[in-house]
Amino acid sequence: MARTPPRYLEIQQHILAKIQGGEWPVEHRIPAEEQLADDFNVSRMTANKAIRDLVQQGYLTRQPGAGTFVTERKAESSLVEVHNIAEEVRSRGHTYGNRIELSEAVDASEDIAVHLGLRRGSPVFHTRIVHLENDIPIQLEDRYVNPRHMPDYLDTDFHHQTPHQVLIQAWPITDIEHVVEAQLVDEQTARALEIPGSSPCLCLSRRTWSHELLISYARLIHPGDRYKLRSAWRAEGVA
Repeated sequence: MARTPPRYLEIQQHILAKIQGGEWPVEHRIPAEEQLADDFNVSRMTANKAIRDLVQQGYLTRQPGAGTFVTERKAESSLVEVHNIAEEVRSRGHTYGNRIELSEAVDASEDIAVHLGLRRGSPVFHTRIVHLENDIPIQLEDRYVNPRHMPDYLDTDFHHQTPHQVLIQAWPITDIEHVVEAQLVDEQTARALEIPGSSPCLCLSRRTWSHELLISYARLIHPGDRYKLRSAWRAEGVA
């Protein structure tokens, strides 16, 4: 016998249908908990859970004393997996684009050499690309690649292939290292992301390996009000 889904899910589905159908646009105030509880003949606690979950998922925002409103969802990326940002954007039904700011061969600084396991002054490939979602910058990708492993990297048309796509086609990723920190960015980065210089950002530093080969080092900078990183972990034996 099929189980009846929890009543709060019915309320959530109703709200999401209104949002996704365009009837409730961004900044629209949704009905109060009391009204939803009456409409669906449930307790206020049930209505509260429905709303609370949608707030956590980024569909709604609460404004004390004013009510609960539809909000523009932040772009979201997994912290423990590596995905193609173009596919992430399109999976949300949005339009992906980018601006290529740099594509060059340079000598590795001491910092870059350490991150790539090279000698200082070794030749490396450097790309700097702004990734856009519906023409709004959501990530500045500043990437360095070891040319020994990717000699044709700079020949790529990055308007049609992201660096991620190019790298995994040549070298499937087997290991990643992530470091996440909050920071205020410099003026050049702020201009690239079209944000005020004082805006907080999330900076994800990532190194990727293919078996024993260290392939690339990238700094991925996201405006804090447009992006969030998600991590899920389950202990062994936990259902």
